[in-house]
Amino acid sequence: MYNGSSLMNQNTDGSSGHISKEHREFLEQVRRNRIYVRVTQIALLILFFVVWEAAARSGIIDPFITSQPSRMFKTFIGLHNNGSLYMHIGYTLAETIGGFVSGTILGIVIAIVLWWSEFIAQVLDPYLVVLNSLPKIALGPIILVWIGAGAPAIITMALIISLIVTIIGVYNGFKQVDEDKIKLLKTFGATKFQVMQKVMLPASISTIVSAMKINVGLAWVGVIVGEFLVSKAGLGYLIVYGGQVFKLDLVMTSVIILAVLAALMYQFVSWVEGKLVKWQ
Repeated sequence: MYNGSSLMNQNTDGSSGHISKEHREFLEQVRRNRIYVRVTQIALLILFFVVWEAAARSGIIDPFITSQPSRMFKTFIGLHNNGSLYMHIGYTLAETIGGFVSGTILGIVIAIVLWWSEFIAQVLDPYLVVLNSLPKIALGPIILVWIGAGAPAIITMALIISLIVTIIGVYNGFKQVDEDKIKLLKTFGATKFQVMQKVMLPASISTIVSAMKINVGLAWVGVIVGEFLVSKAGLGYLIVYGGQVFKLDLVMTSVIILAVLAALMYQFVSWVEGKLVKWQ
């Protein structure tokens, strides 16, 4: 006899709506562990700054050389009050996002081209190896001559640093996709574009996200190096200027701001990863 009430007790995915006591306890333990980890991370960060401040006040370290949290906070407030803080953050953040997005998208596109044509992949393989081993920072002066000083040169620097890593990582991810799945689709007459759309990209989500996470750091490196060379604004400019005039408070404040922005950008990529995993 049909029992409609049994369907009411099931989730939309077909599993039972009832959660056992053991499973509930497991979920609660996972939640508590996550809270403990977060609290410990925050406590360690606070302890680091407290010890730093105490060492500077007691004379164990020279605050002129190492700065100290209280002086950095005053510098931060000063930058906030004169309005230059957000201008410098805006310059650096816009350049980093530009280099990150362009490097990631272009790297994925080139990796797709390499997968699409085995001939092109074989031709470009030694060049990719050489470019990957080449210190990209050495190209900075050349980029300045070709493009000129300014934001385009800085974005290009960030793009170059992250591009080759993205190409190699994503392309290797494509090559590791299960060949049986590809053969199955081809058996049913799927085109190469359909294979890419239905198998290659979904199966390589984790590889693409890993490349994005790596690019977060590489994009920041490229932008800061570019700002060291040519910029008249941005956090990299503040670091260079602070070092030249021996304002170490300004240098350390800029470094801390960079660390916070990089962490936030990494968290955003992790959020994107969660969305892509659900889509996958």
